Amino acid sequence: MSDRITIIDFVEQAVRRYPERTFLREKVDGLWTETTYSETLREGRFVAAGLMALGLLKGEKAALISEGRNVWIFAELGILFAGGVNVPLSFKLESDHDLEFRINHSDSRFIIASESQIGKVRHIRGNCPKLEKVIVIDEIPLEEGEIHFSEVRALGVKFMEEHPGELDDRMKSIGPDDYANISYTSGTTADPKGILLTHRNYTANVEQCNSVVSIGDEWVMLIILPLDHCFAHVAGFYFMMNNGGSIATVPGGKSAVTMLKNIPIAIREVRPHVMLSVPALSRNFKKGFEGAIRKKGKKTEKLYEFALKNAIAYNREYYNQGTPCWKMWWRKPVMKVMDRLIFSKIRESFGGRFQFFIGGGALLDIELQRYYYAIGMPIFQGYGLSEATPVICSNSGGKGCCRFGSSGRTVMPMDIKICDETGKELPDGVTGEIVIRGENVMAGYWKNPEATAKTIVDGWLHTGDRGYICKENRRFLYVTGRFKSLLISSDGEKYSPEGFEDSLTDGSKYIDSAVLYNNQSPYTVVLVVPAKNALREAVSTAGLNPDSDEGRKAQLDILQGEVNSYRKGGRHEGLFPEKWLPSAIIVADEAFSEANGMLNTTSKMVRRVVEKHYADRIEYAMTAEGKELYNEKNVESLK
Repeated sequence: MSDRITIIDFVEQAVRRYPERTFLREKVDGLWTETTYSETLREGRFVAAGLMALGLLKGEKAALISEGRNVWIFAELGILFAGGVNVPLSFKLESDHDLEFRINHSDSRFIIASESQIGKVRHIRGNCPKLEKVIVIDEIPLEEGEIHFSEVRALGVKFMEEHPGELDDRMKSIGPDDYANISYTSGTTADPKGILLTHRNYTANVEQCNSVVSIGDEWVMLIILPLDHCFAHVAGFYFMMNNGGSIATVPGGKSAVTMLKNIPIAIREVRPHVMLSVPALSRNFKKGFEGAIRKKGKKTEKLYEFALKNAIAYNREYYNQGTPCWKMWWRKPVMKVMDRLIFSKIRESFGGRFQFFIGGGALLDIELQRYYYAIGMPIFQGYGLSEATPVICSNSGGKGCCRFGSSGRTVMPMDIKICDETGKELPDGVTGEIVIRGENVMAGYWKNPEATAKTIVDGWLHTGDRGYICKENRRFLYVTGRFKSLLISSDGEKYSPEGFEDSLTDGSKYIDSAVLYNNQSPYTVVLVVPAKNALREAVSTAGLNPDSDEGRKAQLDILQGEVNSYRKGGRHEGLFPEKWLPSAIIVADEAFSEANGMLNTTSKMVRRVVEKHYADRIEYAMTAEGKELYNEKNVESLK
């Protein structure tokens, strides 16, 4: 068999190795069910044959929109086994235009949808002329032109009986360079691009992942991220399959809110060894841990804070933990005692056998990495993008495998270089654009040759991200931000804001989100989304009424103190250039969310939307009145 295997080859190999081992775990009617590797392959084949019976031809597109569940996996495999191209759509898509554009642009003939998503599809179906068949996952009343998923499966069983060998012939006809997915970017104001990912893109990236991350035999991963994103595809679904592990999905519901509420329950019941995470989720977990500690009283909270400081001091940046020995010798035994008294209780809420998170999706501040390692639940941050299928690098456990602040070791085999704006390669340690070459690089953008030509040049993928290669160990990559996010000062100097934004958010319990702004302005301003409950509690503890003028000014003073901690004499002094620290604070009156477009479907902040929404406040902050901390708009935002 060729080394350039297809997803079909990959799945069949895994089933031969682990036929009766559990692969899928799903909660049905209150009970967790288990599906083996062999059963997963069988169900995928039934769906594939059913789609062939309905007329799906090799190379044709079928869209899939559903929360994560076993049927999502069966549907993806069925589409691929039938030689089709899966168009996975985010169940978080809300606008008619977003869904309609993806269905039409991809030329999808079929769409498979769950009960929670079918209403969206029905609403826009009349505007999708190429959409011939709607397959409904759940047993609900159908409308014209719809068919139940169970009926498709039954058609598949019959098709295999009446046409023996046809499915196998179709599967054998699929090559490594055939398209597997069209994965759409999370565009917000402009139409997104469809990323063409081949069978070999996926299988190559799984092989590459094994060069930087390893898991234990029969580990369980709870997948809490959307399965439509290739991060969950590769680092979740296919990576666990390749290594003999199993995946569990969070029980869905009528809405995304229901699913969020089910996450902590699923964690306790599944007792996962590993999970995928993005910074937004990591911050939410941290706030939950801290809230639980506060409820135990001041004594426990002080012990927790001491334990954190001690562990963080000892661990340093992971690769250099415990050094210098003469200075750190006493911290390790203290750390063990504190871990038993404090941190072990936090880990028990994750089922007691949790090993680590694999982080992705955006930059992860070094303070957050230090925090999670201190409590014994490390986040091994990685970096990638959908155009790279998506994994480019990752930290992992073990000596020489992790450096906090970095995005980890680059996967192998893959070529990487850092280039300046002219395309010239830069030396190690110098920041420029991250450019890669390897079998994980996408085939291109669907129906967009111009964008493809700009992004892939002579086989090299230009990521649009800034970073540098570590001088001490060039396997490690440091990602510093997006080129499109750069701030520009009045003298033309450029600066990437993500590091400060993440540090301010992760390091403060009083700030939920932050955005730096400077577009050739006289000074930099920061927009902060306040953690109102924490601010009110702090002011109340100080004996002030949080709803009084004095109380609101005290809350603003706290926010100013968090920003000032990065200035000379502050606890974060020297982390960021003084020139780029904000001279004015804008207190947001509305949190960032997917509903208002300020977060995309992967919980990343959409900078251009935030800046547009708060344009008047930014303009006001550039005036003498608006630069004052206690300005009326800041005070009003705290009400």
